[in-house]
Amino acid sequence: MTEIDARLREDVHELGELLGQTIKAQLGESFLQRIERIRLGAKQGRSTDKAAHEALLAALHDLPDDQLLPVCRAFNQFLNLANIAEQYHRNRRQRPDEPVRFEQRCVSDLLKRLKETGMDGVTVRRHVESLDIELVLTAHPTEVTRRTLIQKYDAIALALGRRDHDDLSSSEQASVRSDLARLISEAWHTDEIRRSRPTPVDEAKWGFAVIEHSLWSAIPTFLRQLDEEVRAATGASLAPRTAPVRMGSWMGGDRDGNPNVTARVTREVLLLGRWMAADLYLRDVESLGNQLSMQAASKRVLDQTGLVDEPYRALLKRLRERLQATRDWAEAALESDLPPDEAVLGSLDELRQPLEDCHTSLLEQGMELIANGPLLDTLRRVNAFGLGLVRLDIRQDAGRHADVLAELTDYLELGRYSDWSEEQRCEFLIRELSNRRPLLPPGWKPSDEVAEVLDTCRIIASQPAELLGSYVISMASSPSDVLAVKLLLKETGVSWPMRVVPLFETLADLDNAAPAIDRLLSLQGYRNIAGDEQEVMIGYSDSAKDAGTLAAGWAQYRAQEALVAVAAQHRVRLRLFHGRGGTVGRGGAPAHMAILSQPPGSVNGQFRVTEQGEMIRFKFGLPAIAVQSLQLYTSAVLEASLLPPPAPEPQWREMMQSLADRSVTVYRGVVRDEPQFVEYFRQATPEQELARLPLGSRPAKRKTQGGIESLRAIPWIFAWTQTRLMLPAWLGAGQALMEAMDAGEADQLRIMMDRWPFFRARIEMLEMVLSKADASISRFYEERLASPDLWPLGAKLRAALQQATEAVLTLRQTEQLLAHNPALLESVAVRNPYTDPLHILQAELMGRTRSQGQNIDPDLERALLVTVAGIAAGMRNTG
Repeated sequence: MTEIDARLREDVHELGELLGQTIKAQLGESFLQRIERIRLGAKQGRSTDKAAHEALLAALHDLPDDQLLPVCRAFNQFLNLANIAEQYHRNRRQRPDEPVRFEQRCVSDLLKRLKETGMDGVTVRRHVESLDIELVLTAHPTEVTRRTLIQKYDAIALALGRRDHDDLSSSEQASVRSDLARLISEAWHTDEIRRSRPTPVDEAKWGFAVIEHSLWSAIPTFLRQLDEEVRAATGASLAPRTAPVRMGSWMGGDRDGNPNVTARVTREVLLLGRWMAADLYLRDVESLGNQLSMQAASKRVLDQTGLVDEPYRALLKRLRERLQATRDWAEAALESDLPPDEAVLGSLDELRQPLEDCHTSLLEQGMELIANGPLLDTLRRVNAFGLGLVRLDIRQDAGRHADVLAELTDYLELGRYSDWSEEQRCEFLIRELSNRRPLLPPGWKPSDEVAEVLDTCRIIASQPAELLGSYVISMASSPSDVLAVKLLLKETGVSWPMRVVPLFETLADLDNAAPAIDRLLSLQGYRNIAGDEQEVMIGYSDSAKDAGTLAAGWAQYRAQEALVAVAAQHRVRLRLFHGRGGTVGRGGAPAHMAILSQPPGSVNGQFRVTEQGEMIRFKFGLPAIAVQSLQLYTSAVLEASLLPPPAPEPQWREMMQSLADRSVTVYRGVVRDEPQFVEYFRQATPEQELARLPLGSRPAKRKTQGGIESLRAIPWIFAWTQTRLMLPAWLGAGQALMEAMDAGEADQLRIMMDRWPFFRARIEMLEMVLSKADASISRFYEERLASPDLWPLGAKLRAALQQATEAVLTLRQTEQLLAHNPALLESVAVRNPYTDPLHILQAELMGRTRSQGQNIDPDLERALLVTVAGIAAGMRNTG
């Protein structure tokens, strides 16, 4: 096995040593020795030492209740510290003899390739300036670590960075080590698990904190580097308003199946965003006021300030006063329905124009270095973050809008909307959309559920357009679903064309996506309402849960191809919104590979994607890591737009369809048709426990009753990941691949893997998740928790896992998973001695708490949640 980098190993060892000292100081030498014996037992057990493994099982089984929580906490903290060291290692100072990392050269390499194709500099620069990448932060219950601890972990990473210099004196080295020891001690003595379920506002605050502590500095750094690379490649700088990456959010706007997200919550989150944005801009503007003491200024600036000694300061003073007024108003409006006065910034231009006037003036006066310093950084922040840091999406189920119209038409004695055909609905909605008279009667008293939908629309109407993103419709299937939202927005006073976005989620929905959009765009009158752009959201989570990842991936690919064709036919610009998760089972994949595997023509300079759960922290939690992530997104979207992958050959499509058909049959044959499957899932995984734990604001189920179909995709994936069976990510795919190779198609599959980025991405994602699966750990959960009559089913599932592994190894023509990616292979292996005890302890705790019925010991439940957090940290992408 490839050895882990020596510097990373040293960091992991030192952080572990400092944690050991902290544990020893609180719990004593004997406890620390017990932790070390458990770790060594796990490591030896991994090397097929059966006696050591049995000893480990016995030691953990015999732990008294009062020892379980501190043991779980110790291994949880070890894993988090290993993650910190590895994350920092990705961006540590490079030695002169080290090659430049791909993340750091991906943009410049691509610009060189574009030049080699004969593309001129003006064209390249224009495409970069027009890039429209929106990363939509979503709060899902896979980020189980408290924000307080995340901040301490970030401080540990920064301390590692301070030490990464060859010329530090011994006292400076000692100072850094002292800081590390203190921070680790602070983390150990901090409760790592929140005591209560977070509210949607708590989740939104967590998203804002990621922006404040990381992306606020990362965005201008990224744009400065991008500008330098574009200037080197094309001879000219990017326009000051260039903002290839912007941030969106679902935190506080996603009400689909979450009764905790109300109109009042959405209003509060929007106000919090404006308050925090004004506060951050205020810090920038106050700093600029201190810096811009120059006297020479343009006529435009002097016309605004008069003949004063320091015109830039005078202009910025006015902006500072408006920012203060905006912050004060937002804070007051959180407590009462206070309308903004004239001093409150109400549009992006009101914020941006004074800064642009200063920038242009300084350039005109020959002060380019000053103009393109911190002032330009602030301008770039304004263009990227706008008035509210993020553009908030609203998401609601299509049925809720139909309920509004059914109740309304019934009240108006127009008939009952719910009884109408699709043609009747569309005819009514189009007619009302063009009608100038109000449809909502002033004296109407709707039900609470209907009033909540209308109140949400009124909140949208009361906000500046720049604060809102898209209105996403879950379970959309017909043109009337889109028209209904358009009508409700119009009737509640939304005067600007908010994007209304149907979300196609299940396998059947994806197959119906293009025909539904074709019918929508063909409706007479719709184009007058919607314009020449249509956004469509592709759901990854529910389609994978419905059909398995292989069939879902192919359905998503075909749906995008068909949508591109429909949009071209109607001469509409298509914007695709990808609802990806963090794991393979929910569409997760390394961003660069995922974007380059999209169908040709589907990216086209714009890319919208959800960033979910703990992946937000791993991609954007530290400024340097965030810069790398932004570079990867930018290079991939630009490449997919200008150098798109080839369309698949007809025989590849035929093979892929055959694999998808077979895989979905196998997948559903287990998940839907196996009579013991649901009971096995409930008993052998922590599904019951996850629903009880305070992991997120949203319920674990869409409905209180029902089986797998009622369970959300996140806990569905999360539960299987905790037991290391990883079933949703490979079930069906392995058998379909093996049967194809047994039928003599191995060479064809290898050609597809070599020449078709989509298929290569599917195989690489499958291989990655199989490398994290572990049949022996899954068996341990089963034997500890499931009734013996379910064990034969578990054996069948593990046999299928082995078949999937053999299929990938055969296709890859190798004897070890991830042989082509030794760094990831070692990353998984180095965590196993810490995750293995947590798996065993989790199963033990589940057994003990289940035996207690309703009267669960709170300390045992707390220990159980710590194991969930620790395993999530060890697996990195959990849900």
